Amino acid sequence: LVDVATSGALNFALFTLFVSTGFLLVVAVALFCGDTVASEANWASLRYLLAAPVPRARLLRQKLVVALAYAVLAVLSLPLMSLVAGAVAFGWGDVELPTGGTVPTGVALERMAIIIGYALVSQLVVASLAFLLSVVTDSPLGAVGGAVGLVIVSNILDAVTALGSWRDVLPTHWMYAWMDALQPDIQWTGMAKGAALSIAYSAVLLAFAFRLFRTRDIVS
Repeated sequence: LVDVATSGALNFALFTLFVSTGFLLVVAVALFCGDTVASEANWASLRYLLAAPVPRARLLRQKLVVALAYAVLAVLSLPLMSLVAGAVAFGWGDVELPTGGTVPTGVALERMAIIIGYALVSQLVVASLAFLLSVVTDSPLGAVGGAVGLVIVSNILDAVTALGSWRDVLPTHWMYAWMDALQPDIQWTGMAKGAALSIAYSAVLLAFAFRLFRTRDIVS
C-alpha cells in the first residue's frame, strides 16, 4: 500500500487507513467515548443530571449513542478527506493492488465501503472499553489513556508469535483484516472472525458499564 499510495485518490485513501487504523483512529474513538461520563463527573455535574427523573440506564444509553455518533463521524472523515486530498494531488483512477493488477473505480468504491464498515466494527472494542473506563473513573484522560494503552498492549502481545493461536482472541489481532478486501477475490474469513470478536467483546464491556453505572455511588 505504501508503494502504490500515490497512484490515485483511492490508493491514497487506502494508504491513510493503513497507517491510521492501529493508533490514530483508536485515539479518536477513545477520545469521544472515554469523555462521556468521566467529564461530567470531573465537572461535578453528573449528580445534577441524575437528580432529574431520568433512569440511569436511559441517561447512559443516550450518552453512548452520541459518543458513538461522533466516533463514526471521526472514522468516516479520514477516508473522505483522504479521497479529496488524493484527488487533488494524484488524480482519480482505478485502484492499483499491492499484489498486482487493478480494480475499476466502481468496484473499488464498493470495496472501500466494505473496508470502512469493517473499520467501524473493529473500533467497537475501543469504544466500549473507553466507555466502560469512563463509567468507573472521574478522569477523562484516564479513561481515554486506559483504552489506548490497553490497545497498545494488545498490539505488543499480538507481535509475540510464541503465543500461537492465543493471539486470535486478542481484540486487535483482526484489526487489519480489511486488507483481505484488496485481493482480486474478497476473502471474508478474517473479517468475519474480526467482526464477531469485536461485537462479542463490545457486548460484554457495555454490559459491565451499564451494570456498574446502575449501582455506582455518584458523589461528583
